[in-house]
Order: sequence, then structure tokens, then C-alpha cells
Amino acid sequence: MSDAPVLLGVDSFVARVTDPDTERVVGPEERFEHLLDEIALADRVGLHSYGIGEHHRSEYFDAAPPVILAAAAARTENIRLRSAVTVLSAADPVRVFQEFATIDLISRGRVDLVVGRGSFVEAFPLFGLAFEDYDDLFTEKLDLLLKINESPTVTWSGKHRPALSNQPVYPRPSQERLPIWVGVGGTPESFARAGLLGLPLMVAIIGGEPRQFAPLVDLYRRAGEHAGHPPEALRVGLHCFGFVGDDVAKATNAFYPGWEEMFTTVAAERGGMPPTRRAFDAMRGPDGAFFVGDPKTVADKVLRVSEQLGGVERINLQMTNPRLRHADLLHSIELLGTEVAPLVEKG
Repeated sequence: MSDAPVLLGVDSFVARVTDPDTERVVGPEERFEHLLDEIALADRVGLHSYGIGEHHRSEYFDAAPPVILAAAAARTENIRLRSAVTVLSAADPVRVFQEFATIDLISRGRVDLVVGRGSFVEAFPLFGLAFEDYDDLFTEKLDLLLKINESPTVTWSGKHRPALSNQPVYPRPSQERLPIWVGVGGTPESFARAGLLGLPLMVAIIGGEPRQFAPLVDLYRRAGEHAGHPPEALRVGLHCFGFVGDDVAKATNAFYPGWEEMFTTVAAERGGMPPTRRAFDAMRGPDGAFFVGDPKTVADKVLRVSEQLGGVERINLQMTNPRLRHADLLHSIELLGTEVAPLVEKG
């Protein structure tokens, strides 16, 4: 377990927002203006990274993450910019590499690329893909992306994309190679595959208890060790819901209404149980998956969860919320950088 402090950041799905005070729906132009303000603030208060998700749904504005990240690169100086996640199954790995290499050049080497299969499936019909190819598409496209990242000239063949023969792929990034992380949910196969490939792991924990993921993180590390990868290559990050307020009540009351709205929609679509305040309160408790509370509460949980999982390198809090005031979100980002991060660094 590393003695280095856990690096903190923010993730966003760029949710469409209804102002909870006026019930006014914030338009997409204004929402993007707010988002860039949020990223610029995260940079100023010293947070490690800011991630943009990818969805193809009416309630989110993050369908084109590279465009958003390029705009953020021009507005920031130090913060790392990342996808959260790029839905690689529905993308062309050549274009993904070119887009993120370009952002890396604009940002002077501040890009991390997190690839995964996503938790929604709208990209499959949108791009004419068969859902039964879900796993094959990701495995094949990840293989091509890694080859492009290793060498500017690529020879490759597969089932789902035309072959490449000594094909140059440009531009190349500012960094020697793009850092490519694998975003995973809860399947053992995904953890083991990332370990065998020696790729850093970004674990999405959106419910339950983080300590339940300890056996999967251990599987990842054992698979990586078995494949001969050094321990320093087997890095672990977490993507979790989180929000910071001046006290626990303020944080909870600001974040809960939008969280409830999000998961009421998801439950209706998937036939699950609608969310409850009792379940939310349990998940923001000491052993739950949500990092919601005052700075000390959040910092304590960061340290506790990192220890439970054998040491994590970074934790990004997903603060997207369809009923969250812009001012409250800015305040949460400020507290995360100015109060939570120093507490985590002290241990």
C-alpha cells in the first residue's frame, strides 16, 4: 500500500439542470458556461483531475467529451483532464486516439483516457452496433487502441473494423504515451483483464459498500502480478458519488433531491425499486458508497476506503445532479480542494 496521499478530483456527466429555487430549466449554452466555470475553479483550488462522462441521452449534455475537454484544456493550467468513461465499444479507436492526443497537445500533457463499456446502452443502436457483440467489441477495440498508443505505425486486423497495414496514426500526444485506464463496474472478468494487461483500473462504485470490492481489486492485482507487471503499474482509482457542504445536513439537502430524481428515472426504465431517503442516508454513512458530508466526514471516508481496498491512487467524486444550484456545486468543488484535500494529505 502506497504512502502517497489519495489524489482527489471531480467527474461530471453534464446533467441538464432544473434550478431548485425557480424551477427554471437551465439551457444547454448556460449549462456549458457553468461547467467550464466549475472546471476552472477545480484547477484553481488544486484538484488533481476533472473527468467528463459520455452519454447519449436527453438528460445529459456529454455526448462529445473530447470537445468539452479541449475547451477545458484552453481554460486551465494544471488540472489533469480525463474521460469518465469513453465508451470505446461504440467508437473508432483511431479517432479516439487522435482526439485525445490532440487534447494532450492543447493541454501540454494533462490527459488521462479512461475507456469502458458504459452503464447505459444507447450508443449501440445509435451507432448501428449489435448488443450481442458487447464484450467482443470492447476487447478488440481496446487491443487496437493499445497498439496505436505504443507505436505511430500500426499493423492490425480484427472482426469489427477494417484492418490496418503499416498505417501511420497522427498526431502523437505530448506525453510519451497516453495514460489509458480501464473503467470497470463489478464483473470479475473486467478486473482480471485489466490486471493481465497491466493497465490502471478505474472502479465505478455507485452503491453498496466500497469494501465489498476488495476481493475484486485483489483479483486485479494478483492477475497483474501473475502476468509479470510491476506493482507500480497496477494503480487503482475510484469513481463515486460525492458532494461536500459546510455541514452534513447542508451537503445532504443540496445533493439528495437530484440524486433521487436521477435514480427514480433509472428505476422506472430498468424495472428496479425507486430510491428512498433511507437508502441514501445508509450509503452516505461510514461504510456506504457515497462521499457526502462536511470536509472532515468526506476526508475520513477517503482514507478509510483507500485502506479497505489496499490503497487507491485517486478518487473522483461524481457531482452531476439535475437539481443542484450552480453556486452550491462551485462551493462543493472549492471545499474539496481547499479543505478535504489537505485533510487527506495529512492522513
